[in-house]
Amino acid sequence: MALTARDSLSTEHVSKQIGVIVCSQRKPRAGLQIGTFVLDSLKQYQRSHPSSQPAEIILIDLADHPLPLYDEPGIPSQIHSSSGYTHAHTRAWSDLINSFAAFVFVTPQYNWGCPASIKNAIDYLYHEWTGKPAMVVSYGGHGGGKAAAQLKEVLHGLRMKVVPNHVELAFPGRDFLVKAAGGADLGLRVVDDNGNDNDNDNGTQETVWAKEAADIHKAFEDLLGLLAGQGSEA
Repeated sequence: MALTARDSLSTEHVSKQIGVIVCSQRKPRAGLQIGTFVLDSLKQYQRSHPSSQPAEIILIDLADHPLPLYDEPGIPSQIHSSSGYTHAHTRAWSDLINSFAAFVFVTPQYNWGCPASIKNAIDYLYHEWTGKPAMVVSYGGHGGGKAAAQLKEVLHGLRMKVVPNHVELAFPGRDFLVKAAGGADLGLRVVDDNGNDNDNDNGTQETVWAKEAADIHKAFEDLLGLLAGQGSEA
């Protein structure tokens, strides 16, 4: 009997699904808004750059997949099937991650690093990550660059194909930071390749991260290149 994706952990995928992972589980939080902003930006890029092999982009919110601190008795690198895990929560997480061909990690910065939530979620698995393309988008008061660098190092350790340049979304001011910390509406709007906000008819409102949107698009282009077996990783 042929093995299915659930039976064998493999980098071969019939469908091309890209997961946008919201790396924060804090409540309240800005992470879901920012992750959705990144997701919508990537979908906007897809609309303006049609492909003969389009990928489906799906949001993965860690808050929807709560995992206790790593509690598997086995070593992930030695497990080659989701059925090899002891706990149901690990098997479910394994099946989910194994169904994706590439990932976009959207992470805040906590004390110069990435949140424990994403490190824990990563550490549960190994073969489900290995060999797959990944890009990182960080955010925070100064853009979260140290969290991005730390996370990229972890992804390299998993032998993922990491897009060389990450994207940093810096909060534009203290008022924005306070809103983000409290989970208030940040008013994020997606822009096109030229940085234009089609919903801002009169042009009087400054669109947050309009310039960074181009960086997101470029990194995503590199991710798609890695997914197609082209381009180079960091």
